[in-house]
Amino acid sequence: MAAAGGGYLLPIVAAIIGIGVIAQILADRFQVPSVVFLIAAGVLLGPEMLGVVGPDSFGNALGAIVGLSVAIIVFEGAFHLRVEKLREAPAATLKLVTLGAAIALVGTTVAVHFLLVAPWDISFLIGSLLVATGPTVVTPILEVVPTRDRVAAALETEGIVNDVTAAILAVVIFTAINIGIDDPLPLLTLFAERLGVGILVGGVVAGLLIYGLRYVDLSPGNAPRNARLLVLAGALVAYGAADTIATEAGVAAVATAGILLGNTDIPYEEEISAFKGDVTLVVLSFVFIALAALLRFDILAALGLRGLLVAVIVALVLRPLLVFISATGDRFTTGEKWFMSLVGPRGIIPASVATLFAIGLRDAGRTAAADLLVGTVFLVIFVTVVFEGGFARQIAEKLDIIPMRVLVIGGGTVGRSLAQRLESRGENVVLIEANQEIVETARNAGFTVHHGDGTDTEVLQSAGAENARIVVGATGDDDVNLLVAQLSSSKFDPEAVIARVNNPDNAEAFEELGVRTISATRATAEALDNYIERPSMMEWMGEVGHTGDIQEAEVTAESLIGRSIQEIGPKLPDDCLIALIQRDGETRVPHAEFTIERGDRVTIIGGREEVREAIELVNPDR
Repeated sequence: MAAAGGGYLLPIVAAIIGIGVIAQILADRFQVPSVVFLIAAGVLLGPEMLGVVGPDSFGNALGAIVGLSVAIIVFEGAFHLRVEKLREAPAATLKLVTLGAAIALVGTTVAVHFLLVAPWDISFLIGSLLVATGPTVVTPILEVVPTRDRVAAALETEGIVNDVTAAILAVVIFTAINIGIDDPLPLLTLFAERLGVGILVGGVVAGLLIYGLRYVDLSPGNAPRNARLLVLAGALVAYGAADTIATEAGVAAVATAGILLGNTDIPYEEEISAFKGDVTLVVLSFVFIALAALLRFDILAALGLRGLLVAVIVALVLRPLLVFISATGDRFTTGEKWFMSLVGPRGIIPASVATLFAIGLRDAGRTAAADLLVGTVFLVIFVTVVFEGGFARQIAEKLDIIPMRVLVIGGGTVGRSLAQRLESRGENVVLIEANQEIVETARNAGFTVHHGDGTDTEVLQSAGAENARIVVGATGDDDVNLLVAQLSSSKFDPEAVIARVNNPDNAEAFEELGVRTISATRATAEALDNYIERPSMMEWMGEVGHTGDIQEAEVTAESLIGRSIQEIGPKLPDDCLIALIQRDGETRVPHAEFTIERGDRVTIIGGREEVREAIELVNPDR
């Protein structure tokens, strides 16, 4: 029997917050979306099992709690929707969030209507909710599966955009259901009204927040804390004010406020972002436990095989269809397209907004529609999150889309500086460090760090040495770097092993093993000499990794083989050129009529982003 509101409310709220924190810890530990653990906890605490939480546990406050939770969740998603990130995303991303979203909406609606014999209005409502993938379930997967930049950018941007647009679309459809509108013209009018009110209120609130954060003294001693609280209060005010003016306009308001704030240079942005993430973690717990409280096993049993078939169609038919159509003509390989097809889990927005709508439908006396909504959304979330999130790495390995790693042994200042430069060029870098204090420093700086002794074969293997293209010994101990070089060469056979030599007298021992060495003493002397003799070049080289870059890659693109430099030049982005070509061990500066052959290695010099684009053109599989 579910505990009723009143005296049991406080322990229930405390338990839910504790469960949310534990779920996040487990998610980080096992590197799967926290939604998996929240769903399991919700079912366990729900009326079908322990009966701790039920529909009446929060009294009449459940709708308000879930509504405010949705506001915070949507606000955080919108806050991370950066315009510059949209510009940097692959061209296929725009198709994913437009044409792809339309395919998902129509396909899901049709499947629900015919397979589950649902009314068209409820079918469209479910279809609109299941468009959203969401960064909160996609990002943990990408942390486990280090894909190429173009894949990660497409999936993350799709998740952020669809989170916001799907929520607004679903709200409009739900409002139309409540009012009884089914004609296209009134529906468009309703959409425009709700969106207009939301944009207006969200814009006003965002403007006030920006002004307050920039120009109002928020107390010098507690300014970061006050800024965090001000933004949280602003999000809730935007939701409440817009919803009061026009029912269900609150989601559009918080989405607008979040987008405007996220794309404006405001003080304490990092603190605000971290704080919102923590608050979202708490409200997510409420949402998923509430969803479980509304879910009964007999609802799932009633959906039966037809419900599972809907989930399969969403995950294995519609998703691949929309991905392959959207990615046509882009640089994605077939394996990458299949990975994007098989990793599109639904999560936060469908669950939270579905819970809010289910409460409204129950209050309106449409219990059967509420049950169908909750059951279908839960099934799709469960199937996609558990199977796609749980097996994402195996899927990526089977499709062979994980880029080769660069292992850097030594997480000190040299190792971290090298990792930062490599990651800025899209390399998949893993640091190995034995010192726990340095491990924490590197992780706090955002690096992927494996804690352990880099001279231990098992540690190297667990860090991904078998899939490493380059191994770098970057510690301050030459004995450690030499042993790392020996183990890597004999056990894992990477393309290159590079070692830092701290004592110039030890360089010969490394070179006898065929290890490329960088002597700190020699490198410093050469750099000083270059600054004396070639100052312009050295000033430009100082910008490598920031505004300028130099990269080398093997030519694999069929469209370039057999072409002359003169023919290839116009295909390269502006502000970059092919400076060197290596063939049969000989490096030369190519003339205009020089013809590219398969296996040539080209060195491209120019602007940072332009060089990255050129490298992808030269070697699409890199």
